[in-house]
Amino acid sequence: MPDLFSIDNILFTLGSQSVSLLEFVAVLSGLTCVYLATKAKVANFWVGYLYNILLFLLFYQKGLYSSMLVQPVSFVINFFGHYRWTHPSKGEENKNNQLKITLLTNKKRIYYVVQLIVIAAVWGTALTYLDNLWPEIFREAKRPYLDAFVTVTILTAQYLSAQKKLDCWGAWLTVNVTNIILYILAGLIFMPLVSAGYLILAVFGFTMWRREMKRESTSK
Repeated sequence: MPDLFSIDNILFTLGSQSVSLLEFVAVLSGLTCVYLATKAKVANFWVGYLYNILLFLLFYQKGLYSSMLVQPVSFVINFFGHYRWTHPSKGEENKNNQLKITLLTNKKRIYYVVQLIVIAAVWGTALTYLDNLWPEIFREAKRPYLDAFVTVTILTAQYLSAQKKLDCWGAWLTVNVTNIILYILAGLIFMPLVSAGYLILAVFGFTMWRREMKRESTSK
């Protein structure tokens, strides 16, 4: 693996912890992606593709295999969202001919929560066996159940974002709070600080989307 993409390529330190160039660039792309999403800009998907690739490399090197393995899936969902936002079905479009913002029903919310818990439990259990099945590739997984919960919640949030559901910001808030815990336990000092920034952006995104949703409903 090129030195440029190694966590040993240290850019700066925070306290006793080092921040690699890979981690720093991943954070910058992530913040840019989320900011563009809060503004409902389609450009967020282009930045999101780069973000997926950088996170795959970072999580592999940190032993967060659930978060690593999900990046190809996340990439596909990102592509799906890109298409959905720019190719809405008849009756789903706003005045800009893009997908309009909507809400989930209560029944759908319960469905997603139950699904998230079940899949996270199954996936977390599977992660505990990775190092036994492929010891030449995987080390022992760190915090497998917490890692799995974050991973499945991210996928849920991303899928809801792809469908332009206002509820996605509740999922992103959960992701950011949990990520702060996960990153600290994994020895990532810089990213927990950035997750606090993501929390602020998630609140901002919810406010912006709710305002836009009301604007779209009154402009029919």
